[in-house]
Amino acid sequence: MVGGMPIAVTFCPLCNSGITFDRRVNCKNLGFGVTGKLRNSDMIMYDRETQSWWQQVEGRGIVGELKRQVLETLPTWMESWAEFKARNPDGLVMTQPTTYHDYGRNPYTRCNSQQRTILYSGEEPPHNVSSLARVVRVENQVWLVTRLREDGAVTDNGITLT
Repeated sequence: MVGGMPIAVTFCPLCNSGITFDRRVNCKNLGFGVTGKLRNSDMIMYDRETQSWWQQVEGRGIVGELKRQVLETLPTWMESWAEFKARNPDGLVMTQPTTYHDYGRNPYTRCNSQQRTILYSGEEPPHNVSSLARVVRVENQVWLVTRLREDGAVTDNGITLT
């Protein structure tokens, strides 16, 4: 809960997507877990209330009672620990769970150096964008991180997702 709102902070290490969602759907507060399944190189979540499956990168129900429902996406960003600590010297940080999981290590680092994502044989992104390019997504548009570094700003001519 943040500010009284039930949220789900999600992260898929395979596609390196960190997204925060409002967990409320049809007047229900949903709790989420990970199915262990992948679709389009992105993890599939499930909700504990209906056992529906959700595509993490879209926040869209893909199987079950809540199929076609869409979670509201909330503003999210990723930054290094050093950047966070510098900006928030007294900031709160979630502690490590008592069960062991090395949160400081990405198990898919080799995948990030490949020419193409593993476990995905679908279409490549449009406009000659590499399938492993880092992007910033705002609603239905994306901007290449390399382009943002060069231009220094988000303009209205990002790549529109369909």
